[in-house]
Amino acid sequence: MENFNRLNDLYFKKLLGDKKRKNLTLSFLNGVLNKDDKNYFTDISFLDKDNEPLTLDGKLSKLDIRADLNDGTQVDIEVQVCPFKLMAERSLYYWSKMYSEQLEKGAEYKKLKKAIAINLLAFDYLEDEQEWHNIYNLLNVKSHKKLTDHIEIHFLELPKFTLKDMRKIRASEAWLAYFSGKYSKEELEEIAMTTPAIKEAVEFEDTFLQNKIERRAYEQREKAIRDYYSYMNAFKEEGLQQGLEQGLQQGLQQGLQQGMQKGLYQQAIQTAKNMLKDKVDIKLISKYTNLSAEEIKKINEE
Repeated sequence: MENFNRLNDLYFKKLLGDKKRKNLTLSFLNGVLNKDDKNYFTDISFLDKDNEPLTLDGKLSKLDIRADLNDGTQVDIEVQVCPFKLMAERSLYYWSKMYSEQLEKGAEYKKLKKAIAINLLAFDYLEDEQEWHNIYNLLNVKSHKKLTDHIEIHFLELPKFTLKDMRKIRASEAWLAYFSGKYSKEELEEIAMTTPAIKEAVEFEDTFLQNKIERRAYEQREKAIRDYYSYMNAFKEEGLQQGLEQGLQQGLQQGLQQGMQKGLYQQAIQTAKNMLKDKVDIKLISKYTNLSAEEIKKINEE
């Protein structure tokens, strides 16, 4: 199937959240967590009670796979397709729940095990980071020494991912290549030479798409995501128009200053673009948007 979305919540859950294919989940985790033969995870127990993906507002996925590994390590894999600005806060919140839920009332702290949160993102989130895989721990701000190895949060950003050398590919890169959708079936077959689990994933994908019921459910979820984006784009355009009209009525300068104080710098830029299209003088645009004349000239050139 052309343009098949492997991050579709239904498909992802079927692929890596089913005990029938736990060998694939272990391959993914051992790759992402850079495990070698000495500390390789050998078994996993899924903690999800429901095989169906979780949903947000009845439409979009807030998907996670919760599991115990053979050494007691807790892991949470979350897939986020739609851009979400508070991913760090949300990931830390779910990590804290996963960590605290290990102890029953009266239990000793020494029973606590490491908890790992893995966020697989279909969008750029960490603007100041160039790498596609970033790991966060709890460190001393001066010495950078780790306080404990019990907390570990990973962010995998698919838009930043590109294979550098097909011949020297790591397991984590093989899985990111698979989920990115940037590589053909032929290229994935070559990747599978070093990571056999990818071949099994591709075979399961073919079986999944041949099932009419599964494919229909997949298409419905894809439609929900498209509808979400359409709604948000329409809402944004309507909001900008309403904001501009309200600003004109109440005083553009006051309205836009308040907006910029709230971090709505992009809205000021959009307003400047609209006024430039209407041939409004740059000095007047600067007055109403608080953008400098140099910024407005740059916008006009672009």
